[in-house]
Amino acid sequence: MKILDKHTWNRQAHFEFFNTFNDPYFGVTIKVDVTKAYEFSRLHEVSFFVTYLHATMSAVNDVENLKYRINDANEVVVFDTIHASPTILRPNKTFGFTFVKYDEDILKFQANFLEEKERVFNSNDLFPPENSMDCVHCSSLPWVNFTGHKEPFKGEKDSIPKLAFSKMESIGSKKEMHVAISVNHALVDGYHVGLFNERLQFHLNSQEI
Repeated sequence: MKILDKHTWNRQAHFEFFNTFNDPYFGVTIKVDVTKAYEFSRLHEVSFFVTYLHATMSAVNDVENLKYRINDANEVVVFDTIHASPTILRPNKTFGFTFVKYDEDILKFQANFLEEKERVFNSNDLFPPENSMDCVHCSSLPWVNFTGHKEPFKGEKDSIPKLAFSKMESIGSKKEMHVAISVNHALVDGYHVGLFNERLQFHLNSQEI
């Protein structure tokens, strides 16, 4: 982790402008092809959710600006690694927030996910014991093939990207789903979301064990 020198940052003016907004977030919803990711999950008996979440986190960690956060001192913090904070649905239909440590090895990542799932299933806690900024917030709506999405935001400043995953849909021989991403414009521009889109599709197509 390091502190970004805003005075030498080529986005200093953009940061200072958007950081004054009550809600500086913008969001887009993108369509991705998950055919190969779905085949991978079935072939290797890896959860499909874990498969596309791992691809998502690999893509997030490929994009420098998605590792930026704003701390309480209004400094831009750059994290080395970003982890996942997905919601997990309990059998009673409530959910818990989690903190799943990212690992390039998908089997280790799945083990981390299953450990958090076990914790959520055996508690009524809303928040995980570890709850820091070096993550992205993720939710899945596998019942709805949405094409637009809005995340709830607290009134205080926030800089953590928000992601949501739709229901998978079969289109001919392909399988597709929508991914909504919301980011703080003080830290991230459309160009960086475009990079994320490219890297996400790359990782969805190239998962391996």
